[in-house]
Amino acid sequence: MTLTLAIVIAVVVIALAFDYTNGFHDAANAIATSVSTRALTPRIALTLAALMNFIGALLGQEVAKTVADVITIEDANGQLQVGVHHGLVIVMAGLLGAIIWNLITWYFGLPSSSSHALIGGLVGAAIAGGVSVKWDTIVQKVLIPMVISPLFGFCAAFVVMTAILWIFRKGNPHRINRGFRGMQTISAAALALGHGLQDAQKTMGVILLTLVIAYPASYDIETLPIWVVLAAAGAISAGTYAGGWRIMRTLGRKIIHLDPPRGFAAESVGAGVLYTTAFVFHAPISTTHTITSAVMGAGATKRFSAVRWGMARTILVAWVSTFPAAALAAWGCYEILHLILL
Repeated sequence: MTLTLAIVIAVVVIALAFDYTNGFHDAANAIATSVSTRALTPRIALTLAALMNFIGALLGQEVAKTVADVITIEDANGQLQVGVHHGLVIVMAGLLGAIIWNLITWYFGLPSSSSHALIGGLVGAAIAGGVSVKWDTIVQKVLIPMVISPLFGFCAAFVVMTAILWIFRKGNPHRINRGFRGMQTISAAALALGHGLQDAQKTMGVILLTLVIAYPASYDIETLPIWVVLAAAGAISAGTYAGGWRIMRTLGRKIIHLDPPRGFAAESVGAGVLYTTAFVFHAPISTTHTITSAVMGAGATKRFSAVRWGMARTILVAWVSTFPAAALAAWGCYEILHLILL
């Protein structure tokens, strides 16, 4: 076995490990609202989320290509800035930095963004390794959507829930809640499908980047091998089934106590945002940011004081910290790997 192949295998394994942590870290995104409103039992919700994650991962590739285009080991003239092994170590360090931040935020029950942890990790490792970061892609496809998607999710969920309240203003509350519990099965499945569509593709993108760096004659950024798609889909699905109970409690109960109509509104809006950004803008947005802001927007229709803004501020700090924290963790990983492998 050549050293290049050995490093590629190691990077792919680490990428799938990240995908797995992404699954259990973000499992709460799709099911916390349904579980907290008792629309679904936790185990049924996790099984549904795992299945829809797998299916969603098979539905698109454009987000993966965006992630694969975040960094490059070539300069503007197409010349290599570092050797192949060095480039692979940079990708490995980026993944390890993202995994470290995912585990830290999972331990403290904070619904931070695995997507931004991954991209922050890649950027931090790239800067440490002295290769190019495509800042135009970062700004247009990551930073701008990072700001816009939560704001839109909050406002849209507020509007949708306001419409639901007006339409059913004369209805029987018990019957309305029972009906929306049933509808939450659909909205939770739609959200889990969107999570697979968005987040599994990010791991696919990193594996594609690894293959392009290691074997540029055999792989290009426009062609995603089917084995990469299936491996990433399986890893995130398995991780989702393992569950993320700490974050589920935060998202389902500590922000606001949800009822079925508000859960349905939040999940429906979150799913719509995920589909639009994946299929239309090819932007790797945060599922966590989107659904958390939608939960807040739907909950704010009770009254703004009903949202536990102290917890919201804590989550906001985790959001803002994710990109630089993952970048720093990846930088540290790069320095260690550089001593060992280069």
